[in-house]
Amino acid sequence: MGWKGTLRSINAAHRKYEREAQRRQRELERQQKQLEKMQEIERAAYEVNVYENYIDLLLSVHKECGDLWDWRIIQSSEPPIKPTKSHKNEELAQTKLDKFRSGFFDKILKRVESKRDTLTQNVEEARQADEKEYRESLQVYEQEYADWATIRELSDRILSGDTEAYLDAIKQTDPFNDISELGSSLEFKAMSNSLLEATLHVNGEDVVPSEIKSQLKSGKLSVKQMPKGKYYELYQDYICSCVLRVAREVFALLPIEMVIVNCMGNLLNSQTGYMEEKPILSVAIPRKTLEGLNFEMLDPSDSMSNFIHRMAFKKTTGFSAVESLKAFDLQTE
Repeated sequence: MGWKGTLRSINAAHRKYEREAQRRQRELERQQKQLEKMQEIERAAYEVNVYENYIDLLLSVHKECGDLWDWRIIQSSEPPIKPTKSHKNEELAQTKLDKFRSGFFDKILKRVESKRDTLTQNVEEARQADEKEYRESLQVYEQEYADWATIRELSDRILSGDTEAYLDAIKQTDPFNDISELGSSLEFKAMSNSLLEATLHVNGEDVVPSEIKSQLKSGKLSVKQMPKGKYYELYQDYICSCVLRVAREVFALLPIEMVIVNCMGNLLNSQTGYMEEKPILSVAIPRKTLEGLNFEMLDPSDSMSNFIHRMAFKKTTGFSAVESLKAFDLQTE
């Protein structure tokens, strides 16, 4: 083959190599696009799951509740047992010392006394360990006894109908400390030994997302503005769900028969142009009525019809201010 033929062969081989490289590059680019598409679909699915879970949390606040407090069982409970000092470590070390017998090499190497001194020191350290364990268990006992005495005294007051004890029980047990979804704060007032008033400062309307997230058939994420009607309905359900949760927690803790829950929300004062906190929902909830509800299946807003309540709500504008219920209203409504 001449030099021209050799050159043609080299060029042909080079072009073939370029074609292979380009084909491989296109394949890799196609795979990259598929991977990016898969990642986009997975991200979309994740965002939708997070969104749907958040909505579910908003509408299911009422489905959880703390344990029931049986104050009569607490009242009759026995105090913790005071610990007794143990000498087990010292006795074990003393037994080893008593059983010590010097061996032939101990005598030859003159280490009898050092071994005996070590065992004697072990006895003292064991005695100190027993003392430390006793002091620590005694501290635990003293704290447990103080807690028992406090809760025992509180149970006496609650079962005797002491309304101040109701408020003390809420402060000491703090059943709402981990329920941030309820709102910014809760206040309580004991109206009688059977009626409690709770004022809930609810989260604002921004607790409900303004957008709807969904996943299209293509797998891509769809984000749309939430219609006002749906937005306000979600907020209404959230508020009513919080009301039910407050009532459930109160009845689980205290032996009362009714709770009035007043929800305070920020509303625009059209005269001043400023936001003002006003009652937006006031509900009187009897224990027997609440205990008869199926919390897993009910609609929070619809459930308000089971109780005497005041609520001014429109799907297009949301809540309006209402007048809070008072104890005397329950005889007239």
